[in-house]
Amino acid sequence: MPTAATLTIEDLLRPPERSGITISPDGTRLAHLAMWHERLNIWVEEIDADAPAHCVTADDSRSITRYLWADDSRRLLYQQDSDGDENWHVFRIDLDQPGAPAVDLTPYPGATAQGLELRQARPGHATVQLNADSPTEFDLYDLEIATGALTRLAPSPGEGSTWMLVGDELLRRSMRADGTWELWRGESLVAAFDGDAYPMDVHPFEAAPDESAIWFGSYQGTDHLHPARLDLATGEETMIHHHPHADLDTRSLVFPNLPSPLIRHRRTGELLGLRYRGIRMHTVSLDPHFAEVLEAVAALCDGDIGGITSDVDEQRWVVSFVHDRDPQTWLYDHRTGRSRLLARSLEHLDVDQLAPVESIEITARDGLRLPAYLTLPAHVQPQDLPLVLMPHGGPWARDWWRFDSIVQLWANRGYAVLQPQFRGSAGFGRRHMEAGVGEFAGRMHEDLLNAVDWAVDQGFADPARVGVFGGSYGGYAALVGLAFTPERFAAAVEYVGVSDLVDYLRSLPEYARAGLVNNWYRYAGDPSDPEQAADLRARSPITRIADIRSPLMVVQGANDVRVRRANSDRIVAGLREQGNEVEYLVFDDEGHFILNPENVLALYRAADEFFARHLAKVPAAAQDA
Repeated sequence: MPTAATLTIEDLLRPPERSGITISPDGTRLAHLAMWHERLNIWVEEIDADAPAHCVTADDSRSITRYLWADDSRRLLYQQDSDGDENWHVFRIDLDQPGAPAVDLTPYPGATAQGLELRQARPGHATVQLNADSPTEFDLYDLEIATGALTRLAPSPGEGSTWMLVGDELLRRSMRADGTWELWRGESLVAAFDGDAYPMDVHPFEAAPDESAIWFGSYQGTDHLHPARLDLATGEETMIHHHPHADLDTRSLVFPNLPSPLIRHRRTGELLGLRYRGIRMHTVSLDPHFAEVLEAVAALCDGDIGGITSDVDEQRWVVSFVHDRDPQTWLYDHRTGRSRLLARSLEHLDVDQLAPVESIEITARDGLRLPAYLTLPAHVQPQDLPLVLMPHGGPWARDWWRFDSIVQLWANRGYAVLQPQFRGSAGFGRRHMEAGVGEFAGRMHEDLLNAVDWAVDQGFADPARVGVFGGSYGGYAALVGLAFTPERFAAAVEYVGVSDLVDYLRSLPEYARAGLVNNWYRYAGDPSDPEQAADLRARSPITRIADIRSPLMVVQGANDVRVRRANSDRIVAGLREQGNEVEYLVFDDEGHFILNPENVLALYRAADEFFARHLAKVPAAAQDA
């Protein structure tokens, strides 16, 4: 039987040699993300030429994470901010001009570009929303990609409202004070959507190619989010498809680098298939040709299909597979039936030393079923192990079955890792999500405790050596664990976590406040209401510093515009004042997401050493000496 080997943090966190691989519309080129000067940059190669890929961007300050092909296959667009400030700019790369610098197409200081989309009705053009004139109001612009010319199509329709372009017609999306989402066509209301069902936004929300309808995510008639057709003339809703056990995969709403749940023909815009994500991923075909492609590529890997894109002729396809230990990307030519492995993301690691991720289900105290992911160390007897509990961020987000370098780090160090999808998590049906209303530091926290109890009852976990690791909302959950149930946790690492709910909600960027009524205000409380503000304070770890006993490590990006540094400064100062053991890492060139490789390594080296001191029976292996 193989024995466990200690993997270095550098190897576990090393970016893949190639990631985010996409094919150009004409099917002649591939683009991908790879390291250049210690940052992820865009590389391009010819599919049919025997020549290596070449780097076409030169960003040595911050990694590029999102890009797309222009429809002429000669240009690429990407978005980038500055040191995590989330003021996104749109840049153009001209592939016909090798070595030419990227062109900033939205060069407005302090502004952020949102909703970048290619215009199917006008090849060579895109639309983008910019708040160049007011922080809270986004004007809609047409962007001519080749020249960089920006033409304002319409001024902002007002705070909390945005424009949607359907062909050449402008539709207005707005929100009422009670959180109801509305779609307007001129002065006529087309449809209203219950804001309670959409804490972040109605998603997906895309125009059908014949411009007569909108395709959107709906809960009508089912508990699970499914695609529906909204007739723009009548407002009538028609179900397109539904999955009995899974929601449409809406992660692209939060992470724009992930694909839409609607798989569409690159040229015509017709609907080819759908992405659902339950406890695992499900890709469904709505088109005979696409069904043939799915059947062919499914045999390439035993993982879940993540991204799948093609050239405009739908003959050459790039397919990425999500896998817990061996994610892969393939090029498939439907015309010839041939396929070629483009990348194995973890080829530098011994797959046998990686821990399998198991999908499980736990029952909460009130009977709610909680999906979860359990990862036990490879080649170790799973008995009385230290446990790392990993609540996800959001909280209107979720984990999924995949390779997660941080999960694998803890498993490799001998810890069991548990990722419960507590109530309030998105993607497991509307009832599961709405069970989180009013339950911050309440049943949402109890779900985490139930998960720990389950692991202890199964014999996997030692109740005296349970740690918490989480970021953003997960960081809040870690702090709640230490402050509200101090006897349950031996240590915690939290990054960009909310310690003061009132301060957090009052200090969010102005442009982010309009939608709070459906998420934070509904699920946690509105700080403008004195009674709700008092309840928010009672659910804030900052008010229970005196109850925290276990060691804590806090990580903060100095430029975070969501969870301001002051949130972390205050809880660290309070803990130090009363003599608690607390470590504090601040990264001056990061925001809400810690991205720069040297900072990522520093964070996890420190966290590894921290958990080794407080959870492990024996010291961690020499830290990557």
